[in-house]
Amino acid sequence: MTIVERTWKKLVHLDLKGAPPRVEYLHKLIELFSQLGADGLLVEYEDMFPYEGELKLLQAATHPAYSPEEVLSMQELAKSKGMEVIPLVQTFGHMEFVLKHRPMWSLREVPYCVGTLNPHKEEGVKLVMEMLRQVVKLHPGLNTLHIGADEVYILGEGEESKLWLSSSGRTMEQLFLSHVTKVAKAIKEVWPHMTIIMWDDMMRGMSQETLKASGLVGLVQPMLWDYTPDLDIDNTVSLLEKYHSVGLTHLWAASSFKGSTSVYTCVPSTQRHVDNHLQWLRVAASLSAGIKLQGIAITGWQRYDHLSVLCELMPVALPSLAACLQTLSCGHFSAEAQSEVTGRLGISSVEVEEIGRSPVDNSLFPGKKLAELIVEVNSLLNSDDIRLFENDMFVRGWFSPYQRQRKMVTPLITMQIHNTVKLKTHLPEICPQLFQEMVHLYQDSTVQEWIEEHALPVMAPLQRITEDIRACVKEMVP
Repeated sequence: MTIVERTWKKLVHLDLKGAPPRVEYLHKLIELFSQLGADGLLVEYEDMFPYEGELKLLQAATHPAYSPEEVLSMQELAKSKGMEVIPLVQTFGHMEFVLKHRPMWSLREVPYCVGTLNPHKEEGVKLVMEMLRQVVKLHPGLNTLHIGADEVYILGEGEESKLWLSSSGRTMEQLFLSHVTKVAKAIKEVWPHMTIIMWDDMMRGMSQETLKASGLVGLVQPMLWDYTPDLDIDNTVSLLEKYHSVGLTHLWAASSFKGSTSVYTCVPSTQRHVDNHLQWLRVAASLSAGIKLQGIAITGWQRYDHLSVLCELMPVALPSLAACLQTLSCGHFSAEAQSEVTGRLGISSVEVEEIGRSPVDNSLFPGKKLAELIVEVNSLLNSDDIRLFENDMFVRGWFSPYQRQRKMVTPLITMQIHNTVKLKTHLPEICPQLFQEMVHLYQDSTVQEWIEEHALPVMAPLQRITEDIRACVKEMVP
């Protein structure tokens, strides 16, 4: 028996609001998650869910949402591997994918915040319940729902909220709790058997008295999230014990294997995420007798929110995920545990930046070739030689924008600059390979977004220099 009790469920989070995998790749990922020891999936569909009727406008505009048949096939595969599927549907904050649409603008708490639902409008609760109804319908036998409710920004700033708060004794905490309680009760009325999980962050500062009086006891199960490698053990234990003391006895944790380092991280650090899990193990071991965690959601955020840039793609994060699951299973991340991960995935290191290119694409590591190419391209894109090339002495001294425009250049030095560009980067050779590999696993819109986000800002200036060199030399050399 390790530090983690065998009954502690390990859920892998699939964040589909960015870079949704093609179905064939998604199936390979689910197979791998099962082999790595996952007990279930926490699936955040957002605009990839095949909403119907008046909600059809919520489907992604840049690429097709998954079809009902594809959603069912994902569940069937997961269940065949003994994995539970839990949908995560935001019901208060982080509703950008809903409230960005013009017909939904009136349901925002304030006009300038796209993510927060107005808690005073009955239409808002009806909207949320219709979203949940469609999701539950397409998940036969569903027993557990995650209703989000994290990071409800700008709450209380709307005119209706200000009026509500102006009444004596009313607080922001009560405003938050009133909406969540209303949604949870509505869910229980329609699906009495349903277990409801929610993020805990909006409740962390609440007193025991406020939580007891909230009406949430017996309705929801808090999931406390912390993705940092230096997670505060004492404070986390204290929070969990506070929730337990007021009657919220079914508690969950949430860690991270990718998508939590920075909003634009391209390649993850495995050690950073392993350290986060080691801290969670210490939290679990420090809880008072009688308190135990139901499970842990190992989150893999693809965007910080619906309108932010892409975080690390799944292939480059699979070594991190495998290492985190191994850490939870073993209770440590020893050399033997690392060897288990590298052996299973067919890689030389648990750090994806160190795996290098291999002629063998191990079938236990779906997307390995793409991971290798992303690491190589990312290294080139972030090298000082390329990022600072426009500050090169010869470029600034003999090939400035002024000189290029007027073609007042020295052909000899210009040709030297051109040769230096070719020597410093082989991006033009690698990027087409990356493109071809990425398009097998992701839809075209994801490929275009990744290239425009990461490669073009660096490649475009180099390409302009190359084109200007050709034009200038043509004018100066007979």
